[in-house]
Amino acid sequence: MTKQRVLTGITTSGTPHLGNYVGAIRPAIEASRRGDCESFFFLADYHSLIKSQDPEMVQRSTMEIAATWLALGLDPDTVTFYRQSDIPEIPELTWFLTCMTAKGLMNRAHAYKGAVQANEELGEDADHGITMGLFSYPILMAADILMFNAHQIPVGRDQIQHVEMARDVAQRFNHHYGEHFVLPAAVVDDNVAVLQGLDGRKMSKSYGNTIPLFLSEKQLKKHINKIKTNLLEPGEPKDPDSSAVFQIWQAFATPQQTTEMRQAFAGGIAWGEAKKQLFELVNHQLVDARERYNELMQNPAAVEAVLQQGAEKARAESRKMIAKLRNAVGIRPLC
Repeated sequence: MTKQRVLTGITTSGTPHLGNYVGAIRPAIEASRRGDCESFFFLADYHSLIKSQDPEMVQRSTMEIAATWLALGLDPDTVTFYRQSDIPEIPELTWFLTCMTAKGLMNRAHAYKGAVQANEELGEDADHGITMGLFSYPILMAADILMFNAHQIPVGRDQIQHVEMARDVAQRFNHHYGEHFVLPAAVVDDNVAVLQGLDGRKMSKSYGNTIPLFLSEKQLKKHINKIKTNLLEPGEPKDPDSSAVFQIWQAFATPQQTTEMRQAFAGGIAWGEAKKQLFELVNHQLVDARERYNELMQNPAAVEAVLQQGAEKARAESRKMIAKLRNAVGIRPLC
């Protein structure tokens, strides 16, 4: 029986933070170790160009994210780990799919609709500042997925629409040119934690409220001490379910440790003490990976070698697929 293929993309648009770790990186690495599927992980550097025109940041983020996954135990020998831009067949497939994608489908994309709404609220032209990259990036995402005929795409709820769009485009291509693509399915794990940031909103680079994953011990402690709390005094019972401190604790703790901290909140633990214990818990779990990460960051050639190895593995697949698709659409030798 053919193994199911699972594909995960990581946009190179910033420094990985605790929310990325518990929400995406940790569960993806754990799943890749089970051996019941083929795992594809890629650095989505083409996607990052939609948000950032800072070349140094894009390159640094690529390095940081690759080093993060490797430091946390992703095994490049058992998965296919590659940089999107190292697979030239992906932009070619993007064009094939663009020629099969209805503009009306792209009009319904959440990111585009959100940008139009923001413009209209400001009294601007509906398409002010909107690039074709933003408008059509669901097609590039479809090419990422369909190039490797991935069956399952782990995503947050805000990304389900893009997987459904990839499925729609694949169906249309298959109908027109024959059965070339597996129809992918979005996989949403409701048990995966979504962390609050320093200000109580969802931890996100766009809010500037993150706790970067591999801060030094001193900086990690400083960031944890910045987590917003209420004014309840030591001895006053505190509500764990509305506390970012408790929520982050729960994402790193064992069930027993979570129960104990819940009891400590009911008993009125001081915020300073709760943050001190949180720092010790998180730091203990990250200390070894932080050391590996710092070593990798000092050795970009080693990281580049891993990515090149992954690109060769990925291109063994993508070359075959694009050859089939070229033939299907009529881009063929004349004799």
